Amino acid sequence: MRVLAITAHPDDMEFMCAGTLLKCKQRGDEVFVCTVNNGNMGHLEIMPDELAEIRRAEAQRACDLAGFTYLYCDIGDLCSYYQSKEQKDILVDIIRQANPDLMIIPDPDDYMCDHVAASKLAFDAAFSATVPHYVTKYPAIDNITPIYYMSTAAGVNFHPTEYVDITDVYEKKLEMLHCHESQEVWLRDHDHVDYTRECRVLAEFYGLHCKATYAEAFRPCLVSHRLRSYRVLP
Repeated sequence: MRVLAITAHPDDMEFMCAGTLLKCKQRGDEVFVCTVNNGNMGHLEIMPDELAEIRRAEAQRACDLAGFTYLYCDIGDLCSYYQSKEQKDILVDIIRQANPDLMIIPDPDDYMCDHVAASKLAFDAAFSATVPHYVTKYPAIDNITPIYYMSTAAGVNFHPTEYVDITDVYEKKLEMLHCHESQEVWLRDHDHVDYTRECRVLAEFYGLHCKATYAEAFRPCLVSHRLRSYRVLP
């Protein structure tokens, strides 16, 4: 299988679905990760242009650790709009390049605008990518891909129906998260988040749901053409 995870910012993947993607890699899947936003606002002192480069390098390092292919849209933080055709077309080409059998995207009811926009852009682009006369840089793909929504931040108002036991890859997930060194102070001072603790607590919480030590949780996009009679998550 070919798996594409689309997130808003660098480090969102590590929080919400890195363990699942590592399990996909274990079963032989080719894994692609795309960040819509470049993370350029996520610091108190580093200026946006410099920070965007730092965060791209951090995301690349995390993906290299896991053997994932890293793709990005390079849209500034707080500047993604799901009504933008230009931005949708960037994602259409990402999806056409990856040609996935499974997509994991943000939940459309998350806590901030970039996450919501990334979810809606990805959903719209996923169908547009299959339409031959919708012309972008890359040719259309055939597969109308199953979509799964990753957890919201801290799991707030998220009601999962699918779980992946990530116990055996949890330490690798944490190692990937710690590639994002620029975010530790920002998340602590701006969001009042200890990112190591939040990662562990959420994984333990979802583990309680499904009798695993650590787990990640998802809900399927329940619309026509995106359902399958077999399990696509690992």
